[in-house]
Amino acid sequence: MSQELRQVYAALLERAPENRIEPDLSRIRRVMELMGDPQNSYRSIRIAGTNGKTTTARIIERILRETGLRTGRMTSPHLHSPTERIAIDGESIDEEGFLQAYYDVEPFAQVVDREQLEAGGVRLTFFEYLTAMGYQAFASAPVDVAVVETGLGGTWDATGVVAPDVAVVTAIGLDHQEYLGETIAEIAGEKAGILTPGAFAVLAEQLEEDAADVLRDRLEEIGAEAAIEGQQIAVLSRTPGVGGQMLSLQGVAARYDEVFLSLLGEHQAHNALLAVAACEALLGGGETPLGAEVLSAALAEVSSPGRAEVVRQAPTILVDAAHNPSGAATLVATVRENFRLTRTVGLVGILEDKEAEAILETLEPLLDEVVITQSSSPRAIPADRLADIAREVFEDEDRVVEVAALPDAIQRAVDLAEQHGDQFSGVVVAGSVTLAAEARDLLGHGEEA
Repeated sequence: MSQELRQVYAALLERAPENRIEPDLSRIRRVMELMGDPQNSYRSIRIAGTNGKTTTARIIERILRETGLRTGRMTSPHLHSPTERIAIDGESIDEEGFLQAYYDVEPFAQVVDREQLEAGGVRLTFFEYLTAMGYQAFASAPVDVAVVETGLGGTWDATGVVAPDVAVVTAIGLDHQEYLGETIAEIAGEKAGILTPGAFAVLAEQLEEDAADVLRDRLEEIGAEAAIEGQQIAVLSRTPGVGGQMLSLQGVAARYDEVFLSLLGEHQAHNALLAVAACEALLGGGETPLGAEVLSAALAEVSSPGRAEVVRQAPTILVDAAHNPSGAATLVATVRENFRLTRTVGLVGILEDKEAEAILETLEPLLDEVVITQSSSPRAIPADRLADIAREVFEDEDRVVEVAALPDAIQRAVDLAEQHGDQFSGVVVAGSVTLAAEARDLLGHGEEA
């Protein structure tokens, strides 16, 4: 990262943090208005949900690129560099492009900041500024379609200044309760905010009935056309294989048989289904099938760094950004299905605002031992405190090892896997996006996000 990029990113970080919602879209709407509303110069797909948003965005984008469209992708958080949050044609924007987007927004942000402060309000937040940068970069490219992942929630998320052609809602669970609400129904209400009258809705099957009820009520309220998993669309079959899985999918417009997806886990099959339906909706109003060659080529080559990603062999080291109980449960199922590990060592670090005990309880049945550590994030739970929680959960102090420094923790986990296992032992890294990113970096995958 260049010195100039560090300075710009530091300036962004001085604003209200990403994990805080200011429930008011007036700031982002005002800055976009001053900029000429660049977000209206291309079509868009917007994605909300608790888990699976980033991967679904990457699959959608890959399919659209295979059809010849120029794409923009906005996702969060980043793994290694803030430039990853804005991608053009499947590639993270370069530093020059990121800086140009920042400077393009700057004079308009200064106007809005001044107006807000004079009225007793707050400056543009970190995420609002980055969102404006993304929409501006897409207009400058220019792109044909923007694929946009919400940051937190949906109703008050800054990405909502765009009027999407398609709105996708992945599975909803408990996360960010301090901002989105304490119950599934309250959280679903925030996520449902991305469903608008003019957008074709693509909805994942909801394991929580309260979430399904809220989404159904929202659809009835706005009268939007929709494809709902388990009703109009479905994963018909899946067969795990080496490096991925073979799928048969029922889309909105057609059935697609024997398509190979280069991602592991049942959850990724469902993410792929949502992506296929979203692309059918965008490209043909849900009435025109995707080309078989287009879909096969796209799904066979899609990647999702830091999501059930193997970053080393012998022993196997799997990195996953699972940072809530539902994400941890998905990870456990994926490991059990795809890896015949004779011994599994966890490497876990969790952030302060997450459900540490529940995450550890979900991971515990999978792990023979766990190495508790912490990332460099100021929000990271200190290793000694997280280790105390782990000892309570694992009910055996010998299964819990505390190593605060991540490089040493990785080595300790590898040593434990090799010492007490065989060639089929493995290490599973999980607990936060920050931990996944730093582990990838230390294991030589820092430039591959």
